Amino acid sequence: MPEGTAPAAERADSAVPTTAVVAPPGSPEPAGAPGGSAAPGPSATRSEVAFHGERSGRAPLTWGQRAIWHAIRRTAPNDHYFNIGRVLPLADRGRPATVPEALSALARLMERHESLRTRLLLSPQGGEPGQILTDAGTLSVTTTRAAGLPEAAAGAEVLLGRLSATRFDYSAQWPVRVALVTVGDRVTHVVLVLCHLAADGHAAEILVRDLRLLVRRGSAGRPPATTPLDLARDQHAAAGRRRGAAALAHWEAGYRAAPPTMFPDPRAEPRSPRFWTGRLVSPALARAVGAVAAAHRVSGSTVLLTASAALVAAGEGHRTAAVMPIVGNRTTGALRDLVSTLSQDGLFVLDLADAASPTEPSGPGDAGDSTGTAGFPESSGLAEAAGLPEAAGLPEAAGLPEAAGLPEAAGLAEPSGLAEAAGGPGAVTGGPEPTFTDLLPAAYRAALRGYRAAVYDPVEWDALGERLSAEYGTDVHPYCCFNDMRLVERVLPAGPPATPQELAEARRRTVFGFPATQDRVACRYCLHVTEEGDALAVSLTADTAYLPPEAIRAHLYALEELVVASAAGAPPPLTGLRTLLETAGGDRP
Repeated sequence: MPEGTAPAAERADSAVPTTAVVAPPGSPEPAGAPGGSAAPGPSATRSEVAFHGERSGRAPLTWGQRAIWHAIRRTAPNDHYFNIGRVLPLADRGRPATVPEALSALARLMERHESLRTRLLLSPQGGEPGQILTDAGTLSVTTTRAAGLPEAAAGAEVLLGRLSATRFDYSAQWPVRVALVTVGDRVTHVVLVLCHLAADGHAAEILVRDLRLLVRRGSAGRPPATTPLDLARDQHAAAGRRRGAAALAHWEAGYRAAPPTMFPDPRAEPRSPRFWTGRLVSPALARAVGAVAAAHRVSGSTVLLTASAALVAAGEGHRTAAVMPIVGNRTTGALRDLVSTLSQDGLFVLDLADAASPTEPSGPGDAGDSTGTAGFPESSGLAEAAGLPEAAGLPEAAGLPEAAGLPEAAGLAEPSGLAEAAGGPGAVTGGPEPTFTDLLPAAYRAALRGYRAAVYDPVEWDALGERLSAEYGTDVHPYCCFNDMRLVERVLPAGPPATPQELAEARRRTVFGFPATQDRVACRYCLHVTEEGDALAVSLTADTAYLPPEAIRAHLYALEELVVASAAGAPPPLTGLRTLLETAGGDRP
């Protein structure tokens, strides 16, 4: 048994829950059951599900947990923003599950994954918190009834929103909220809301998969090869700290090669709420991303990351772009099925003057490259597993000599990147004017460097930022992030690529809107990519002091136009990107 753990109480023969009518909203949680569901409707019942794990123990936070905890503190009290919600339909196929069967499966799920029994251990002196694993307890599960399947599906979405809308009590509640929806005596949907300290997007998909197997088959196979406590101990040991230091060498070099921040100057009075989310849903973009990726032997994530970085740099007058992609860090076998939060920020630095000549071949195929989400059944986008570059996140990769592929500009004494004139890349002579697709070979290499250096101690990362900020006399932080949250990149259908006419027709189905606002987000530009049917859904949450709503809209339409034009054989010149930001969207809705 690992040092610092304690055996669980003797396992009970079964996990039969007790059930009671739900108490009115505001009633205290039952004893021994931290982390109940949000107050349900009057017809709901609440069950107390007993679970008995194999051990208890304490450890520091893993680096992924530290990263999300620091983000939570910066975002509080709006930190419910980080909650992760999933709905598992159980009426779609297979034998219908009864409520006792579903509750028993939930007990097994709690026992299988230690992160669900782990809470934050706050330091009395206000220092870095740790984590405490509990071997046994009870989980409150709400059950609500619906008249039929359509009503059950709608009710599950309502519950998902309700349970996601409240921040967790990180030290007192279990990091999971659960609700069941039934029709008659059968469970049609299970609603899960997870604390980001316990799970990232990939881990959420693992939990959904395991819960389905536990309900249908009674078993989910072998447990994960490691645990959050074991990972934390490894990372805080001497070898882990050496790997982290090598990763931070990449960050320092990248910071010195890029402007201090991508959005240095406010351009408008901030709205209230200050942060707006624009969302563009585009079937044309989905087809175009795949076509450009295939033509240039890179992944769709690389295409989108490069497009967003180039547009930000051009729009803000920088020659060099610095973007922080979310990296899943799940390339080693022991981490593939670990339920924890492993995702961390990477640093992608791209000099627009490094655009390849039109005749320069692209880098080796990076179909497995992902920024932290695309490429697994949930990559943070889960990039979590099969979608990450092969070396991304490997402990060995971060410790390679030459600092694991530092940017070519590493070692510059001052932040660089101010454009010569109108905000585009520096003038290029001796050949055709570089276009967007000419950036992809350099972007591919820069992305791999960033992925390899995305495992590090956030405390040391904060110290690096503070040191450089003091050195330069200004805040050093990109405040620009990218998160491809797709489960897996779709394979293009067989046959010729879409024609320009077909892409133009698909663009007529593009939909744009502002679905959400928030008072506080710890960034100025946050781009998220998901799928919606046959379309890509790209959401941009931005600080309206730096990107007013009209600029948010322009960025999203410009990204669509940039990639679609490239797929149609007419990639825009890099010197025209600022103009594209000024004209994209036009009179489109």
